[in-house]
Amino acid sequence: MTVENQDGNTPDGGSWAAVLAAGIGCAAIGILTDLSEASKLISSALSISKQVGDLSGKTTLSIVCWLIAWALLHFRWRRRDLATPGRVAALTIVLVLVSLIGVFPPFFKLFSSD
Repeated sequence: MTVENQDGNTPDGGSWAAVLAAGIGCAAIGILTDLSEASKLISSALSISKQVGDLSGKTTLSIVCWLIAWALLHFRWRRRDLATPGRVAALTIVLVLVSLIGVFPPFFKLFSSD
């Protein structure tokens, strides 16, 4: 069953929920990378697999953040058209940039606890 708005079009909220959730998941891995560099305790807590190290926890938690964000945003926005999709797109771009900066070695090495 397809949900339609007053114009007869399918609402775009669910699509924008997926876009923003992707940005949130990206930002999560950048932030977790910096946190694991800043603290040996966080790094060891993120080590789900000894062979992989803290990368196993960073990626797992980032995926969990992405899925939770997607589910929450989808259920909130699924039946509506967003009035300001440009804001969602801009926020997603900012979140992806946070991720790119967060995983950039010269940046995360600033927080290194070594």
